[in-house]
Amino acid sequence: MSDQTPEISLEAYAAERETGVTIDVRERAEYAQAHVPGAVLLPMGQLASRLDEIDRTARVHVICASGNRSKAMTDLLVASGFDAVSVAGGTRGWIESGRSVGVGL
Repeated sequence: MSDQTPEISLEAYAAERETGVTIDVRERAEYAQAHVPGAVLLPMGQLASRLDEIDRTARVHVICASGNRSKAMTDLLVASGFDAVSVAGGTRGWIESGRSVGVGL
C-alpha cells in the first residue's frame, strides 16, 4: 500500500458510483452476506489475473470490508493503468451509513 493511494469518501462514492464500475475485492462469502448494489466480485487473490474483465475506460471504485484490501488493490490497478480509487470505510461504512445493500451472489 502506498501513502499516495487514491481514495474517495463514502459520500463522494455514493454520488458518482453509477458513472463508473465498482469492484469488490473481498472473498465470496463476505460478498454474499452484503455488498454494495452493482458491485462486481473480483476477490483480491484473483484480481491480477482478471484485469482484462475490467473496463479500462471507466473509473474503477475498489471496495472491501473496511478499506485496507481495497487500498492494496487500487495500487495494483493504478500501476496497471486504470483510473482507480479505494472507497474509504468500505462495505462496513456503507452499511453503517444506512445505505441499501445486495445479498447473495
